[in-house]
Amino acid sequence: MKVNLQILVLAIVLFSCNTKEKKQDEKKQVLAKTEVSNQNEEWSEIAPSIVKINSFDGNRILESGQGFFVAEDLIVTKYSLVSRATQVKITPFNENKEYIAKSYVAFDRINDLIILKVDSLKRKPIELFSGVAPNSAKSMYISSNTETIIQLFTGKILNLATVKGIKLYRLTNRVRKSTFGMPIFVSNKKAVGLAFSATVNYEMQSFAIPSLYISTLLKNRNKVPATLKPLRGDSNEKVSAENSKIKGLVLETDAGNITIRLFNETPEYRDNFIKLTNEHYFDSLLIHRVMGNFGIQSGAADTRYTEKGDNVGWKGPGYTIPAHIIPGLFHKRGMIGSPRKPDTKNQHRRSDGSQFYIVSGRKYSDRELNDLEEQNNYKFTPQQRRVYKTIGGSPHLDGTYTVFGEVVSGMAVVDTIVKVETDNQWRPLEDIRLKKVTILK
Repeated sequence: MKVNLQILVLAIVLFSCNTKEKKQDEKKQVLAKTEVSNQNEEWSEIAPSIVKINSFDGNRILESGQGFFVAEDLIVTKYSLVSRATQVKITPFNENKEYIAKSYVAFDRINDLIILKVDSLKRKPIELFSGVAPNSAKSMYISSNTETIIQLFTGKILNLATVKGIKLYRLTNRVRKSTFGMPIFVSNKKAVGLAFSATVNYEMQSFAIPSLYISTLLKNRNKVPATLKPLRGDSNEKVSAENSKIKGLVLETDAGNITIRLFNETPEYRDNFIKLTNEHYFDSLLIHRVMGNFGIQSGAADTRYTEKGDNVGWKGPGYTIPAHIIPGLFHKRGMIGSPRKPDTKNQHRRSDGSQFYIVSGRKYSDRELNDLEEQNNYKFTPQQRRVYKTIGGSPHLDGTYTVFGEVVSGMAVVDTIVKVETDNQWRPLEDIRLKKVTILK
């Protein structure tokens, strides 16, 4: 009888514990549902302003990613997602309907940003975070798998770092290729940047292009939208004809101004340089390479935000240009040419898409020119020999590098720059920047 009583008491205790645990589980489930409900409510106004993006060349899909509204009819996304597209299709998170974007109002090739104009669609813009987010700040992004459930993924901002010459937030959030271009938020639900991932130091890492650059791009946008076609780099006879009439360009540097002219004999190089000038691509880039017996070099995309000690001069605009070597255009003092990767990595000797050098050079003797002819299997003309002996230049580059312009005035500025002290990579110890390039019409 005593044993039965003990069993009965134990059963009552166990039933009481199970009931208590069940009530606690039910309470947790209610709290979880409430949390999800609150979370959905908090983000429900933001979700419709985030879009999925597919870029097309005709009917052929090129890239997929995301973007978000920064004005009621303007969407920011990665430039590289749409740079080769003829049209872009936009699908908001809360819809299945596609909308078309065929134009843009601003882009920044170096920071990989573009602001698209959207037809027949308006949304409340997502507020951008101002300033620099602190290290270890909570970061998050949202994903909408259905119209009713919003998933929130959290992480943190590690720091704002210079990565391959560009200022980026490093994140712990996992960013997949299909989500390139999505907004990354901080705790006040403001977008701190636009996300993507890349391999750095043999490791896949997640980044965000800071909202500061998005705000600047938005502020400086064009009033009249332009079609996507020019982004593809397609030839345009009308533009090329107009470029052939341009008198020159002024390179404004920290050391003074250099006025140049571009040769019509190399139209693809002329048009490319003018296109990048119109994009403000060259603004604030370093003169990153200086050699006393050679000249100065600029135009590398990884030098705008570089810091002391960074190894720079390796990043271009994302394309190269076929070599176009004109026999009558050689590397005398004051000539402008296009650098390239060495023959071992560049079989067709294609030129960098944005970098350029200005030759200061030195004078050469007949003996030196003879040695160069034998080494390079190249024959100098009588005119070249006369110029290299009296004016000077860099004859070792003739026949293998494209010359596409010359200095009209300002060689004294070049001569000043080539005398500055450099490190073992020929980078000036004190930064000298190409502040901007102005077209003389």
